[in-house]
Amino acid sequence: MVKRHSPEETKVAMHGVVAEMYDKMVKGEPPSMTLPVRTKNNIGFDSKLGVYKYGKKRSTRDATSLGSAKQLLRTLHVVEFIEQMIDAGKSSTLREMYYISESWGMGKFGTQNDSNNLAEDLEIVTKCLREDFKLRSEEDGARMIGNLTLRERNRRGEWMRINARDDVGDSGYGLPYNVEEEKIELLEHDIDFIMAIETGGMFDRLVENGFDEDYRCGLLHLKGQPARSTRRIMKRMSEEWDVPIIVFLDGDPWSFRIFASIAYGAIKTAHISEYLATPSASYLGITADDIMAYELPSDELSKKDIEALNAELSDPRFADTWWQDQINMMLDLGLKAEQQSLAKYGLDFVTDTYLPEKLKELGLA
Repeated sequence: MVKRHSPEETKVAMHGVVAEMYDKMVKGEPPSMTLPVRTKNNIGFDSKLGVYKYGKKRSTRDATSLGSAKQLLRTLHVVEFIEQMIDAGKSSTLREMYYISESWGMGKFGTQNDSNNLAEDLEIVTKCLREDFKLRSEEDGARMIGNLTLRERNRRGEWMRINARDDVGDSGYGLPYNVEEEKIELLEHDIDFIMAIETGGMFDRLVENGFDEDYRCGLLHLKGQPARSTRRIMKRMSEEWDVPIIVFLDGDPWSFRIFASIAYGAIKTAHISEYLATPSASYLGITADDIMAYELPSDELSKKDIEALNAELSDPRFADTWWQDQINMMLDLGLKAEQQSLAKYGLDFVTDTYLPEKLKELGLA
């Protein structure tokens, strides 16, 4: 089970990684680190947790090749860097860590992706979280608006009580990168569900039309592929407030993957799926059959879209009959559609007709 670690527990866990390498070298063996194979072929459904987790396939990174030896060297540099931050009470973006590696000689990262992946590797082997390492991404958290109240601890250590409807402007409340209890306390709400929305244009349309007040809901702007903090706050609101999470996205294969990451976990973060994923989340649309039922303006699927849809047919997160039908229907239609294509029928159609009809199907209107 995923849990947060104190600074001292985090350092002990990282020292364990270093000790394993040291013990191998003392024995005259090449240092190594064992990790799960991080591909969709090595994720399976955990029925107890209701999410997808890495399976039993493992790969070993050792110093018998130059590439792997460099990765182990980088690991040692990162461990040292994280310990320095913990001791200094600082935090760093992944991008900052990438540039700091310029002074690491042979341990310098080749790309930003190398830096991101190594942080995730350390999460896996230490069973700590990136937040325990005081590392954060460049991604902004979600914007949120609705009659829900929380407390946020500011940088001076003072708690601020904030209502995400009455105490914010039209852009809503902006989530920080850390949404755990030491930073955010969920106090109370007067909503029936949370609607997570992919695009800023649609989020602003629903805010302007007063949808959150008319339908007693919280609106949350995902900003495309949601940041970890966004997925985590949805998980917390679902569990602590027992409110349904409804996901409203574009109708294309990439948006289908956004939903999968929200509900079941992303392949890159399958080691912490139970910490981030909300298995009870419901997909509202845009669905493949919406494109036909509402005669939405649409675009032809690109070659990459078709490849992505075909890949999703074998993705275990899309294994149930409903998703298989939707994916095959989109392939048959050869079309995709955006949320904002609903504006074909006017600026109020989405809030007056489309969403009420879709919510009724889900028993929420």
